[in-house]
Amino acid sequence: MVRIQGINSSPLMSVSDVARHLLKTCQALKFFECFMFGSSLFGVGTDYDMLVIGPAGEALIQLKAELKLAGAELPLDILYMLPKEAEETDFVVKQKCVSLTHLVTLDSLFV
Repeated sequence: MVRIQGINSSPLMSVSDVARHLLKTCQALKFFECFMFGSSLFGVGTDYDMLVIGPAGEALIQLKAELKLAGAELPLDILYMLPKEAEETDFVVKQKCVSLTHLVTLDSLFV
């Protein structure tokens, strides 16, 4: 897991706002499945847990650079998995992950 954390200690943004921000600023996300999970989905916690599923290679290198910039002010914990790893572990189901695109539409459901 990778921690991207800036120096900002302000309260957590809503997960919808974070999802919207990341989808807007990280163009390489279109090559990956990206989810949030954990306590931040329920308005508690001190960070945003994310799962990124997709291929290794140039697109992943680009995504990591974009997430580093986009997440400079956000406490992001990011787990990267290959599609096969995600399938074998059933992580998305077991951790009740919610896709970023779905979170954007749920402004009032969480938090």
